[in-house]
Amino acid sequence: MKTALITGISGFAGSFLARLLLRDGDYAVAGTYHSEKGLENIQDIKEQLQLHQVDLKNPEDTRKVIAATLPDRIFHLAALASPVQSFKDPTFTFSTNITGQINLLEAVREQKLDTTKVLIVSSAEVYGMVNAGDLPINEETGMRPVSPYAVSKITQDYLGLQYFLTYSQPIIRARPFNHIGPGQKTAYAVSAFAQQIAAIEKKQQPPVLRVGNLSARRDFTDVRDIVRAYTLILEKGTPGEVYNIGSGVSYPMSEILHKLIALSSVPITVETESERFMPVDIPDNRCDASKLKAQTGWSQEITIEQSLRDVLDYWRNIA
Repeated sequence: MKTALITGISGFAGSFLARLLLRDGDYAVAGTYHSEKGLENIQDIKEQLQLHQVDLKNPEDTRKVIAATLPDRIFHLAALASPVQSFKDPTFTFSTNITGQINLLEAVREQKLDTTKVLIVSSAEVYGMVNAGDLPINEETGMRPVSPYAVSKITQDYLGLQYFLTYSQPIIRARPFNHIGPGQKTAYAVSAFAQQIAAIEKKQQPPVLRVGNLSARRDFTDVRDIVRAYTLILEKGTPGEVYNIGSGVSYPMSEILHKLIALSSVPITVETESERFMPVDIPDNRCDASKLKAQTGWSQEITIEQSLRDVLDYWRNIA
C-alpha cells in the first residue's frame, strides 16, 4: 500500500485530513507532530497512524522521518498558522514556517523521491489588502501581505514553485481561504465566538460576548471540505500550479456572529474590545475557486449554517 505523510497531523486541518485518508483507505497514513499535547486531536485514530514526533526545523530529524516513511504523497500542513501571533514574534514565525519546509523538501530530494507528489499548503492571507475591483480573488491576483504570517506563507508558496522548477519535483500549491469547524482553537474568531456562547449558556460567564472588528468580510469553508480539496488537488491538480480553495461567498463578521447567537436560546449582549482588533484588517477576501472546480470537480458540500452549528455544539460538549 502507498503511504501518505501529513506534516502537522495533530493540528486542526491535519487531524481531519488524517480521518479522511483513513476512511478512503487508499493509503497507509503517517504523520509528524510537535508536542504530546497536540495528540489530543487524534486520540481516536492514533493506533491507525504511523506517528513521528519531530521538529521540522531540525534537518537531521526531518531526514530520518522521510527515510523511515518513504512517502508517495506528502501533505505539508505543519506551520505556525496565526496572523495575530506572527505580529508578536515574526522571527519565530519565519524560522518555523520557512526552515521547516526547506528541510522537508531537501529530505525528499536527498532520498531521490522524484515521483512523490507534495502539496504545499499556503494561505489566502498572501493576497492581503486586495482592491475591491480585484474581487473575487483568483490565483493571478497580486499579493499585498499585511502580516508577517502572510509573508512567511508567500515564501513557502514560492519555495514550492522553485523546487518544482529547479528539481522537477511534482509539487502543487494550495491557497485555502478561512476554514472553520469543530475543534478549532479560540485564537480564531468563529471558535472564540462559539466558545463564549457555550460558556454563557452554561452560566460560566456573564451574558456578554466580547468581540473585535465585525465589519470585515470573510470567505468561510468548512475544514472537512478544505481537506477534501487537498486530496483532490494532489490527485488531479497539475504539478507547478496553485489552487485557491474557498466558497466564493464572503460574510461580514457581524452576520457570522448573529448566525451563531441565533442558535442560542439565551439573551446575549455584544461588546467590542479594541484589544481584539488586528493591527491591520483586510476588508474582504472573497475567493474565486473556479480553477480548482474545473480541474478537480471539487465543490462545497457543507453549508455555513451547518459548520457554525457544529462549532457551537463542539464547545457545548466541552465540560
